[in-house]
Amino acid sequence: MANDAITGHRTIAIIGAPLDLGAGRRGVDMGPSALRVANLNAHIEALGFEVEDLGNVAADQPESANPGTTNARYLAQIAATCRELAARVEDAADRGLFPLVLGGDHSVAVGTVSGMVQSLRKRGETLGVIWIDAHSDMNTPATSPSGNVHGMPLAALIGQGPEQLTSIYGYAPKVDSGNVVLIAIRDVDATEREIVRRSGVTVYTMRDIDERGMRAVMREAILRASDGASGIHVSLDMDSIDPAEAPGVGTPVRGGLSYREAHLAMEILSDSGLLRSMEIVEVNPILDTANRTAHLGVELVMSALGKRIL
Repeated sequence: MANDAITGHRTIAIIGAPLDLGAGRRGVDMGPSALRVANLNAHIEALGFEVEDLGNVAADQPESANPGTTNARYLAQIAATCRELAARVEDAADRGLFPLVLGGDHSVAVGTVSGMVQSLRKRGETLGVIWIDAHSDMNTPATSPSGNVHGMPLAALIGQGPEQLTSIYGYAPKVDSGNVVLIAIRDVDATEREIVRRSGVTVYTMRDIDERGMRAVMREAILRASDGASGIHVSLDMDSIDPAEAPGVGTPVRGGLSYREAHLAMEILSDSGLLRSMEIVEVNPILDTANRTAHLGVELVMSALGKRIL
């Protein structure tokens, strides 16, 4: 059975966000279904938690949507989904539940984090963010080489980028850049690098993990993300893991986290007792083999929620 100290909650609120408008390749809209098919709910209940599955937020399909401007494609539709997701997350957090969001592409993080921040703000509290990803996701429409919004959500959360994303609830930034930590980074666009350098976020690349080890990186990351904050949100992009272990992602990059490194990261987060919410994104069943990536995603959620070997 999971330890209550992990989250401070006994009920996990599962919210699907089947959005693939922000990605360059189709298929991540099926990610929430893939994770549920991998028996996510039953595994969480086996840890001793109650599960309240709130279903999916609405998300437009590209076939019926106007992409709009080429430097931030489908921005209006993505913002609408993020606003709905934020409201669902806020309500769950207000009711004392632990929000677990299933993506969808990584642009859904704007909604998840905005909702958590709004809930905490009512109590005078703030949130730290640990962003585990092969990419830094800090482009803006002015720098993005693709116009894909899933490369922009972290910039939006620290107040940079289109107002439709930065100003959900009417204020920005949602998180202080000093409480944002990126882990497993290994693919940053040339035009994005200067944004990352100037932003004030902390970045641990795969080289840092190779040289220092996951234990040292995670302990330091937790200290930075939680400094002055009441808790941590973890945003887990499955492309942070090496494609040999997680092939079902839209933007795979060789040289990612190993199976054990990914689990260790989740276990250390759980041990901290600071985890307040989580999302898992970019699972693409079309590119997967026998739902392997979703099954790994479920395993990692279990480690974050307190599953132990003994």
